[in-house]
This record gives sequence, C-alpha cells and structure tokens, in this order.
Amino acid sequence: MPPIEDHPLRYALANELHARPFPRVSEQSTVAFVAIKQAKEAVSRDRSEDLAHLIALLDRHGAPHPQPGATHYSGRIGRHVLKWEQHTEFVTYTAFSDGVSDRAFDPNDFSVFPEAWLAEAPGQRMTSAMMRIEPRSDDSEIEARLGDWFVPESLAVAEVLDKAAVAASDFRIDPAGHLRLAVFVGSDTGERRIGRIAQRLFEIETYKTMSMLGFSRARSLSSRITALDNQLTELMVEMTSGETQPDVTLSNLLSISAELETMAARASFRFGATGAYEAIVNQRISVLRETRFLGRQTFGEFMMRRYEPAMRTVKSTETRLQALADRAIRAGDLLRTRVDVDRSAQNQALLESMDKRAALQLRMQNTVEGLSVVAISYYAVSLAGYLLYPVSETTGIGKGMLTALVTVPVVALVWWLIRRIRRKIG
Repeated sequence: MPPIEDHPLRYALANELHARPFPRVSEQSTVAFVAIKQAKEAVSRDRSEDLAHLIALLDRHGAPHPQPGATHYSGRIGRHVLKWEQHTEFVTYTAFSDGVSDRAFDPNDFSVFPEAWLAEAPGQRMTSAMMRIEPRSDDSEIEARLGDWFVPESLAVAEVLDKAAVAASDFRIDPAGHLRLAVFVGSDTGERRIGRIAQRLFEIETYKTMSMLGFSRARSLSSRITALDNQLTELMVEMTSGETQPDVTLSNLLSISAELETMAARASFRFGATGAYEAIVNQRISVLRETRFLGRQTFGEFMMRRYEPAMRTVKSTETRLQALADRAIRAGDLLRTRVDVDRSAQNQALLESMDKRAALQLRMQNTVEGLSVVAISYYAVSLAGYLLYPVSETTGIGKGMLTALVTVPVVALVWWLIRRIRRKIG
C-alpha cells in the first residue's frame, strides 16, 4: 500500500512556527534596534527592496546573504549578531553585541547601522532604540542609574518574568534620536530568557509606535467628521421642514455619503491594523508577568495612562465614522420615502383628474351621440320624404302628413343602429 500523501505545505507551515527563535543574549550586552516603514502603500510595497537593503548591510561586513525571498535572517556581522525580520508593513533590524560602553547609551553603539546605509533605506524610520543589558545590582544602585538615564515622570519599570530581571524605559526619544531601554538581569537568568525579554520589549515599542499611526489618522479625521455630522443634521432638519426641494437635498446627501464612504475606505486598513497592533502590545506586556519595583509604575500602568486613551480615541473615531455613514444611509431612506409619498399623492391627484376628464368626455360623447341621432334622423327623414312624395300623390296624403308619419320610425331606427354600433365597438 502506498504511503499517505502529505499536503504540499505541511512542512512549510510547521516550520513557520519555529522560523524566528528568540536570540541568545548574554547578561552584559548592548542592543541596537531600528524599524523601517515605507511612507505610503507599505502593505503592497516591493519587498525585494527590503531584501536588497539588508544585503547592502551584509556586504559591508562580507556576511553571507539570505535565501531568495526570505522574510527573516539571523547571522553575524562583525562583532554583532544581526536579526532581520520582514513584517506586513515594516522591517526590523536588531544588532546584539557583548559588553557595554562606559557611557550609557552611547550613540556610537548605534554605528552598526551606518548613517549612509540608513539614508538609502526604502522607507522611513518608525522607531529606533538602544538597550543596555547588565547584571542586576543592589536596588538602590539600580534606582540611581534609572534617575540618571531616564525622565522620572515618564519612567516605567518593573520586575519581569517572575523577577528574572528588572526592565525600564521612559519611552522618550533621547538627543541621539533613539529610545532607551535598560534591563538588569539576575545571575540565574539564562541567555535565551534574556533574549525573550529583549525581543518582547522591542516588540512593545514597535507595535506601540505602529498603532499610534491610527491615532494620528483619527485626529486628522476628527474635524472633518464633525463638519459632516453638522451638515447631515442640517440636511435632515431641512428635509423634515420641507424648506428645500428633494432633488437639492438628494444632491447634498449624496455628496456627504460619498465623502463618508471614501473616508471610511481609506481609514479602514489603518484602524484595523491599529486594533491588531494594540492587541499585540497588551499581549506582550501580559507575558512579561510584571511585578512592581520600588513603587514605580509598571509598563502596564504606563500604557493604561498614556497609551490606552489614544487607542480609545481611535476606536471612538472608527465607531463615529461608521455611525455617521449609517445615518447618511438612513437619511437617504427617509428622503426616498418622502419622495415616494409625494409621488403617490401626485399620482392620486392625476388619477382623480383623469376620472373627471373621463366623466366629462363621456357626457360629451353622449351629447354628441344625441346630436348625431338628430342630425342623421333629419337627413334620413328628408331622404324618406323625397322617396315617399310620389306615394302622396296617389294616396292623397299630404307631404307634411307623410313626413310626420315617417319621422318617428326613422328616428327610432337611427337610434337603434347607433346603439348597436356602439355596443360592437365597446
């Protein structure tokens, strides 16, 4: 018996789950990170340009190239280990190196990504970050360093992964143009666990930034949505009061509906992506399993206070836009109902007018028929008289008497013939 046939994608789908393992990071390391997104139409971009940009960086270090069509890559470039990932809208570069500089968050540590190479990127920098990883020391010493490195009022810090490390960031861009992240790891924390912490922190920053694009879009649409809402309300008031003609109202209503549909279509992907990115941010924070460090706000609390209001604004704008589009549809239905009612009234009036005309026409027809009987009878009696005048001479009956005698039967005969013709026609 031949073996069962495998689906052609069986191995590819299974391997996809293991294609992007967490990096191994030592307890004293420096990590540079950058995310690049094409300015417009990022989803449908030419992805070969992303790969070509990666290859340009690898060629600077004489490193081997990825496979054609690859969506992820990991390899050594000089003293760094590079991790490259291609996503739906953006690509990320993460460079790990052992050891830390004497100066915390030294801009020179980002030189693994040369400025000339960054300038040739097929897109724009969405975010870049520097991470300093070092062994955990006394809590008071950590607190002192956090005070030197970060802005206190924005600082989020927590013990993560069952107190395996202390992670901190203020999510601000420093003078060198990078976000700062600090991780203090316990002595028994393995390299893979450190790698998981680092990657999750970078993912929180990246997806937070990407989701804020939706907030920017929502804010730019807000004033126009308000204006269209007011216009639609005025139209409905005018439609109810009957101050304007239906065709004018319909033209204005179609203009508003078309603009709303265009806005909704253009914003639908961004709002949908924002919801997906927000879910990833919340999920990544959840898996960090935070506990409070020295009374400081955690990452979850920071997001609840600073990030979630922006996401609620996006959801509110999306709901408002959809509700306004639905209102425009209902207004169109009401206008059609009003037009139908007016048209029915016009048709009713037209039918009544037609009935009156038909009745008048019938009376006129009867009158004409009566006159026709008289006219025809007159000529028939005259003809009959001429035919019967010779008889009057032989019978001695006068012409007047003879005309009188034939008048009644002739009129009756004419009337009967017209009635018969009318029945056949009818």
